[in-house]
Amino acid sequence: MTNAMTGTAVPSISSAAMLVELSIGTWTGRKLDKKASQDVTTNNHADKGVANVHKKLLGDCTELDAVQKFTANARNVHYACTMPWSDTGLRLLPTTQYFKYHGEMTALQTEYKRLVDIFLDAYSWEIQNAQLKLGTLFNPDEYPSADSLTSKFRFGMNYMPLPDAGDWRVTIGSETESALRSQYEGYYAQQLQTAMGDVWRRAHDALTKMSERLDYADGPTKKVFRDSLVTNVHDMIDLLGACNVTNDPVMARAQRDLDDAMRGITPDALREDPYLRAETRRKVNEVKKTIDNLPSLGF
Repeated sequence: MTNAMTGTAVPSISSAAMLVELSIGTWTGRKLDKKASQDVTTNNHADKGVANVHKKLLGDCTELDAVQKFTANARNVHYACTMPWSDTGLRLLPTTQYFKYHGEMTALQTEYKRLVDIFLDAYSWEIQNAQLKLGTLFNPDEYPSADSLTSKFRFGMNYMPLPDAGDWRVTIGSETESALRSQYEGYYAQQLQTAMGDVWRRAHDALTKMSERLDYADGPTKKVFRDSLVTNVHDMIDLLGACNVTNDPVMARAQRDLDDAMRGITPDALREDPYLRAETRRKVNEVKKTIDNLPSLGF
């Protein structure tokens, strides 16, 4: 496949990756109170519409908060295991990551359902408590039934193949088909560049943070860092390997160099050994320099 815009070869990755969509949502438990909003603007002599009052229908409901926080965490796991692809929410999932991704997301799906069930069991009781919490803001008509509320919670993954530019299953003129194929090749190349750039930026962020945190000598100015500083870089080694769907030799070399730099490295060893700390930082900076010099990223 050739990128019609640049004339450069665009690798086909349809066998190395697939598309995945995470469908996840929760009930917000929030509602715009039009009367309260009007009262606020009137009492403050403000124009209509400059202030809105959104109330938490259940107040501080720990069961609902747990579901909402878990939802945000699940999305973060989804983003960490995949690469950006389209504005519609589809993400690129390397085939080598599928079993890890599916296993982690299935476990999260099970835990999500457990938390939702706990909330639904407490829902009726929480409505009663809300009467005390909301005072005159309480309106019983604003609370959905328990049955209808269930449909507002969802968690699922949808997988689909990544099409090649030649995959046009429509009967159209050859000239139109050629134009469509060229348009898709340009889109394909741009999305692929965005996906690979995302991997490079994640690695760059992790290495930049490590370089900065290891830049100290023992003494009063000694810096403190969490164990995650090291585990995050180890995760980047796996990511550079799994997400190299284009078999980019620069990314492959960066992974090997980073794996060499971090082999046997532990957080405690870095804290206790100034020489190891300096040497590790030097090697990390060498890999970081490779990323810094990539023209397409503009670091």
